[in-house]
Amino acid sequence: MAKPQISKPPLFLDAAKAAKSLGVSRATLYAYVSRGLIRSSAADGDTRQRLYNAHDVEALKKRKAVGRRPREAAAQSLDWGLPVLSSGITLIENGRLYYRGQDAARLAETATLEDIARLLWQCEAQNPFVADQALPPPWQSGLLKRLAALPLIERCQAMLPLIAAGRATAWQRDASRLWPGAAALLRALAAAASLREPDAQPIHLHLAQAWQLKPSGADILRRVLVLLADHEFNASAFAVRVVASTGASLGACLTGGLAALSGPLHGGTTSLVELLLQEIDTVGDAAAVVEARLRRGEGVPGFEHQLYPEGDPRAAALLPLLPRDASRNALAAVMRDGAGKLPNVDFALVSVRRALRLPKDSALALFAIGRTVGWIAHALEQHREGKLIRPRARYTGPAIAD
Repeated sequence: MAKPQISKPPLFLDAAKAAKSLGVSRATLYAYVSRGLIRSSAADGDTRQRLYNAHDVEALKKRKAVGRRPREAAAQSLDWGLPVLSSGITLIENGRLYYRGQDAARLAETATLEDIARLLWQCEAQNPFVADQALPPPWQSGLLKRLAALPLIERCQAMLPLIAAGRATAWQRDASRLWPGAAALLRALAAAASLREPDAQPIHLHLAQAWQLKPSGADILRRVLVLLADHEFNASAFAVRVVASTGASLGACLTGGLAALSGPLHGGTTSLVELLLQEIDTVGDAAAVVEARLRRGEGVPGFEHQLYPEGDPRAAALLPLLPRDASRNALAAVMRDGAGKLPNVDFALVSVRRALRLPKDSALALFAIGRTVGWIAHALEQHREGKLIRPRARYTGPAIAD
């Protein structure tokens, strides 16, 4: 069967096309490049010709279209637009992810999730994970059985009120007094996901023991958790900050983050990728499955990310660690060759789950556990701001009645 033909946007434009797209002269285009607004590189085989990043051109067009109109600017900001809030936690720039100025992919080579928590929470020399309050209390009799009957996200949410730190509303305390409780909440969520008693082990070892993994598998989990710890102001982090801005408890903030993560346009995408790969397992032809989906007007989940037009660095860091998977490799090849689209972190998470033969919903579990560290960092940072997040609405309903 012929490979599906998917419209493939260009990655680079020559000077004439870039200038025309922006509606500016070449001199202005060159000025944008010199100011760092548009990246450029030499054309293959011709060092005299420069090519211009098409993603940067489109992003600049959106900014120019908004101009100085404050209402349009605010609306654009909430849709992959300009930054809406200040934060010192995470930076996404030039296709790379940084935690407080440090490359996340490099950190993932050796760091644990606990190391990243101390970095993002700004613990410095203090290690809250060794405090007595950092270990959740033993589970109540029958709790394991009751939790096991719940879906993953609800299971994690049900655990939060059982931890004292999850109910505390004393937001006037210094952040350092909240760190041990935050560590307890992180361990409690890992326990809820693994359905094992919480313990003081590093989170990746707790999960590896629960899922009976070899050391190599445990190391992959460690890397996954580090790479998922935060991702700037995505939907769940923004939800956490809105809740935190009201002065609510840390548990309430995490409940909001978990709720947002569960949606199919966020962490729930992992379940869609699972179904896609299962379909390819059954049919045995990735190109045929993709073609059929396109004919039905359906998307192909697990590929492309608006913040990484040249490929998600988290997926690039994880996929080479995994053994061959015929369906996974075939799908990635079809999407790369037919559409120029590369795997994103959702695809990588499901690939890890399949490669390590983890339980159902483990991809989402890893997402939730790792991201808890970032959610806590955002809650603490928002608390320091001391401001309520309360945007205004642009009314589009019926006219005012006389």
